Amino acid sequence: MKRILFSSLVLIILLISFSSCSQKKNRKVEPDITFSINSSDSTSNDIPDEKREIFYGLLTPVEISAIFDRLGATYTPEILNDNSRGNDYLSSSKAALNLGVYGVDLSYLKMFGLNAEMMKYMVAVRSLSSKLGIPIDYLTQPIEQLENNLNDPDSILDYVNTAYKRIENHLRVDDRESTAGLMVLGGWIEALYIACELIDESKGLDPEVVARVAEQKYTLNSLLSFLKNYYDDPVVVYYTKKLKFLKRYFDKFEIYFDKTDLEIDEESQVLKASRSEMTITRQNLKDIKDYVKKMREETVGI
Repeated sequence: MKRILFSSLVLIILLISFSSCSQKKNRKVEPDITFSINSSDSTSNDIPDEKREIFYGLLTPVEISAIFDRLGATYTPEILNDNSRGNDYLSSSKAALNLGVYGVDLSYLKMFGLNAEMMKYMVAVRSLSSKLGIPIDYLTQPIEQLENNLNDPDSILDYVNTAYKRIENHLRVDDRESTAGLMVLGGWIEALYIACELIDESKGLDPEVVARVAEQKYTLNSLLSFLKNYYDDPVVVYYTKKLKFLKRYFDKFEIYFDKTDLEIDEESQVLKASRSEMTITRQNLKDIKDYVKKMREETVGI
């Protein structure tokens, strides 16, 4: 349902991008502003025209894990939200937000094969789910499956993904869709935060990392559209205002695609392109990174 919801929005965005692209050649581009992202930046030179995926919809833990894997992140445990905090989130809104946060953290841990750590996070997820009145057996079975398959990381992520789908479906059936919306929001904030933490000026800007962060301008539009359905929840309204402020930073740059190179998969909410160009500046990146960090600190704070 969510994927259908965003299809019209993304097509409008892309039409604007195509229009801008046709006029771009007449624009004077200042030095040190544009990033040209080509398939050769992140794929084998043996396949120079391979298209990479650009997600514009809201991601599942499996998809987030795949993105982290392609970014080639190194394990940095301190950027994750400590699993011991699970018992300290007392309000339903904090529990929902951090269910989303922990879902992304589980995807991050899976990438490094840290299955024992994933178990600890699943226990924290069970604690948060219990506070939200979600049946305990939704998590008991996946945890037991995890214990029996610690040497199979792909199966582990499947169990995690299944557990989160059951949690989200339960909330929707129970007419608590705003709680499910907060869970989605928490996951998006955590994923963007981790991606931003991969930006290190001292080591030079990796075009792939810059692209992944910049492309969240599409997902942010989708997220804002998604959250409009839950304005009856004051916490959703509060975070929506913050997201709209963050959107100002994303609106300061453009991403251009060659329409002859671009493929649109509406069902999977994925764009595929072998190259793109963006006008994002280092200051844009810094502003986004700093603001996302503040949002994330508030989200995971007790």
